[in-house]
Amino acid sequence: MAATKKYPDELRQRAVRLYRVGPKARHPAAEQLGVHHEALRNWIRQAEADAGERIDRPTSEMVEENRRLRREVAELRQANEILKAASAYFAAELGPTRRRS
Repeated sequence: MAATKKYPDELRQRAVRLYRVGPKARHPAAEQLGVHHEALRNWIRQAEADAGERIDRPTSEMVEENRRLRREVAELRQANEILKAASAYFAAELGPTRRRS
């Protein structure tokens, strides 16, 4: 289960826009919006990555795709373990198969 966000997406977008159009100082912009300056720094960096201006961090789309793929891999591994256990159970239960002549 994902953690709940402390700040709504609307506030994040507004904060990034405010930073981009105003003077490039995070502390005053963060104080004006009532958010921590490090949170604003992370939002700005993520917005830059999403816009293709940064290559040092993945885009939000890539992060979401990775999450989805991790969940899918976990489900497939679980299904594989269930199938292995069922196979072992039936192999032990049925024993060696006998041919009829």
